[in-house]
Amino acid sequence: MRSIKKSDFAELVKYITDEQGKTERLGHVRVTNCEANTLPAVMAEVMATQHGNTRSEADKTYHLLVSFRAGEKPDAETLRAIEDRICAGLGFAEHQRVSAVHHDTDNLHIHIAINKIHPTRNTIHEPYRAYRALADLCATLERDYGLERDNHETRQRVSENRANDMERHAGVESLVGWIKRECLPELQAAQSWEDLHRVLRENGLKLRERGNGFIFEAGDGTTVKASTVSRDLSKPKLEARFGAFTPAEGGEAPRRREYRAKPLKTRIDTTELYARYQSERQEMGAVRKGELDTLRRRRDRLIEAAMRSNRLRRAAIKLLGEGRIAKRLMYAQAHKALRADLDKINREYRQGRQAVQERTQRRAWADWLKAEAMKGDDKALAALRAREGRSDLKGNTIQGSGEAKPGHAAVTDNITKKGTIIYRVGSSAVRDDGDRLQVSREATTDGLDAALRLAMERFGDRITVNGTAEFKERIAQAAAAGRLAITFDDAALERRRQELLTKEQAHEQPERNDGRRDRGGDGGIRPAAARTTLNATGGDGDRRDARAVSAGGTVALRKPNVGRIGRKPPPQSQNRLRALSQLGVVRIAGGAEMLLPRDVPGHVEQQGAEPAHALRRGVSGPGRGLKPEQIAAAEKYVAEREQKRLNGFDIPKHARYTDYVGALSYAGTRNVEDQALALLRKENDEILVLPVDKATVQRMKRLAIGDPVTVTPRGSLKTTRGRSR
Repeated sequence: MRSIKKSDFAELVKYITDEQGKTERLGHVRVTNCEANTLPAVMAEVMATQHGNTRSEADKTYHLLVSFRAGEKPDAETLRAIEDRICAGLGFAEHQRVSAVHHDTDNLHIHIAINKIHPTRNTIHEPYRAYRALADLCATLERDYGLERDNHETRQRVSENRANDMERHAGVESLVGWIKRECLPELQAAQSWEDLHRVLRENGLKLRERGNGFIFEAGDGTTVKASTVSRDLSKPKLEARFGAFTPAEGGEAPRRREYRAKPLKTRIDTTELYARYQSERQEMGAVRKGELDTLRRRRDRLIEAAMRSNRLRRAAIKLLGEGRIAKRLMYAQAHKALRADLDKINREYRQGRQAVQERTQRRAWADWLKAEAMKGDDKALAALRAREGRSDLKGNTIQGSGEAKPGHAAVTDNITKKGTIIYRVGSSAVRDDGDRLQVSREATTDGLDAALRLAMERFGDRITVNGTAEFKERIAQAAAAGRLAITFDDAALERRRQELLTKEQAHEQPERNDGRRDRGGDGGIRPAAARTTLNATGGDGDRRDARAVSAGGTVALRKPNVGRIGRKPPPQSQNRLRALSQLGVVRIAGGAEMLLPRDVPGHVEQQGAEPAHALRRGVSGPGRGLKPEQIAAAEKYVAEREQKRLNGFDIPKHARYTDYVGALSYAGTRNVEDQALALLRKENDEILVLPVDKATVQRMKRLAIGDPVTVTPRGSLKTTRGRSR
């Protein structure tokens, strides 16, 4: 870290452990060589250790970033071993540190915040030539753990690296790169100072002396050292070829081309997008200037009003007939009140200025493309995916043989700077790079099913699966369980899917009351065209056919979830002895199983009443009449946030909304297991979680964070203006 201000250990830990509202960002958090158990206590312990060293004025925090190649997903044990070996190799084995694994980019990476002050000796440790030690360590770790080899020794200068970083991360062409691509051969072929100046003028450049060397200056004022472009263009090399330096003479020559900071050339035409980007930057700058001027004028008015009030107060004290000591006390009180007013005014001004700067912050070209892609701009997404250096998803992936078509899942968690969309599906995430899909971390059955359905929407019904044998088996099971109308390119995998589908159908075929298999009333085997996928609207969760074959062999439509007469008993005749083995019953141990008094259950003599929710009448009011899946989603979200709060994360208390009466403010929305949840903040910062429908979510998008709201008896949101949300 070059700046002491940015090396605050507590702020660094808060950043690397912040989820930022994303499911696929924060992975495992690890604390090493600390006695505390929670993150706030860990930060306090490390800060106390740093304050124990009063001699060193250097940066006391070391921020290390360990990144893996795209597609590499080492397991948790391997990540811990790599972290330990790297820290030990740098001499930080006994130092306090906090690490966090991040999954929200195309490259899995670990942030490690290290305290450079030794916890017992209170001495500071600065690794000697850390970049060389890291290069050797990385090469060894790549060999030991079978990771993809990378080039860790750079042969470029710092200025060249910065130019490359500008092009790679911001996506904007640098002056160094432009000169190398457009006119470097002509500059190297010049035979005199006149030829060199002529080539420079034709390309809108000037050669100037700066210090002990030369610089190239573009028309917009951007400069770069000549030796950075090429060692052949350094001052000693040029003077050895052409003699003493001769400045350019004469007027302006016609320009064939000139440097402009614009996006790198790709296969996508970004002219229109870049014009929008520049226009928004200018508008944002004007808005920012106007809002800051308004805040500044308001601050000056408030300060002038406070000073005027203080002058009047002092004049009134002067006219009082009190003694000298009493007046001195009143003058001191007036001065203290003035200082308090000025501090409050300046504090509010700083907060407002920070809010304006964050809201109107100018973004780099790649960041702007990412923000526009998050809003649903397909052109911005295509521009991200056309950037140089982008690699395809590797590992366990799904793709199709047909041409890719636009398709979107329910919830977009994030979009990387390389155009990879991360969809949130429960506890899993599906990554989409435009050509293939990948189920990342914790590949649940729901995640695999969502990936297959998205692949059907994107590529059609012919799917190609790449990855391990275990992954292919789980994909086949998910396709069979979901009755998905797809075909795998892999013949063995397709046979496995059909085998699982046949078993699924045989297992779920119902029996008649006389014990024989029910053939659907028309006999024979139905063709594949007469089958259907899982009914998403069925109330009882059964898989039934929406179409059947008539006696003449034609397909006849049938209403869903309507069984044949006598196929299912009436409600009063259900759950009888015939299906007793399928019922959930309570068994109380007795006889020889209860040998000692301590083995006797406490509810044997006084058994409580069993809940009978099916017989209860619906109760009106907020939070009542919710579906079980809505309640489950709210409770899951509350439990997750409370667990993280107990683990030391800076998270307010969360609870389900019941019948709270009081002031509430809008705190945002969340989506858990495809269920929408509204977050409402109480005056004590406690968050209440209220399940809402999707229509309400769309209307709530008009609200800003912090807007006051109330909850009606029906469970809908209403603003202070009375408009229902």
